[in-house]
Amino acid sequence: MKRSLMLCVVLSAFASSGAFAQADLAKAKNCMACHTVATKLVGPAYKDVAQKYAGQKGAEDKLVQKVLKGGAGTWGPIPMPANPQVSEAEARSLVKWVLATK
Repeated sequence: MKRSLMLCVVLSAFASSGAFAQADLAKAKNCMACHTVATKLVGPAYKDVAQKYAGQKGAEDKLVQKVLKGGAGTWGPIPMPANPQVSEAEARSLVKWVLATK
């Protein structure tokens, strides 16, 4: 019993650590200056982005490009600037995390 409980705790930590790592990356790359997970700040909440793009073919690639190059008009008049601090691999990782936000 103790072993199975310990295994559940360890597996839980590994499963959730990816989300924490992505949140830390988003903070480190200044994404959280304009976005939050749950509520609109300057830009849309990540949960709203996930909802808008849920099930859309090519959404991940489209959003990676928005992170890298910026964009305008999708969420209102305030443009999202390009983020030169983010590599393409980091952008893809962040976008996967955002799209998985519920």
